[in-house]
Amino acid sequence: MLRQENISLRAPEPEDLDMLFKLENDTSLWHLSNTITPFSRFDLEQFIMLADKDIYVIKQARFIIEKTEGTQVFPVGAIDLFNFDPGNSRAGVGITVLEEYRLHGSAGIALEILIDYAFNHIGLHQLYCNIEENNKVSLNLFRNKGFVDCGKKQDWNKTGNRWTNELMLQLINQV
Repeated sequence: MLRQENISLRAPEPEDLDMLFKLENDTSLWHLSNTITPFSRFDLEQFIMLADKDIYVIKQARFIIEKTEGTQVFPVGAIDLFNFDPGNSRAGVGITVLEEYRLHGSAGIALEILIDYAFNHIGLHQLYCNIEENNKVSLNLFRNKGFVDCGKKQDWNKTGNRWTNELMLQLINQV
């Protein structure tokens, strides 16, 4: 099982539909994923049905971040490997945590679990992420887990009438 402390990662299940619907349709995050229209429940149900497919087939893997408190276990977000490139042994990483669970340490532990999975189970050589320059919380999260800045895309994302730069960070497996 992909677990550390009180956080575990698991494949999406049908009961995660409401949480995923909330995450994917949060318009404040759409500019980060180039989303321009809402996701339907049907689309998300189909995504969940494909979630058990091999990463080598669909080139991505989504995990639900689950938190345990006492006897309660509940989802707090999702973490993804995307643009999986087995030939170059790399993948992108994305994390989304429900607003009410942000800044509680769940994302950091989930990222540690995902790094271990990517390097020690899939055998990837590197992970990367793209984060807006003004997203200090996410930048600190990834930098604290060993990711280093490797590029800057000027005026990359547009939100309303405002352009923001996007930084690219990467973590190379040194083993």
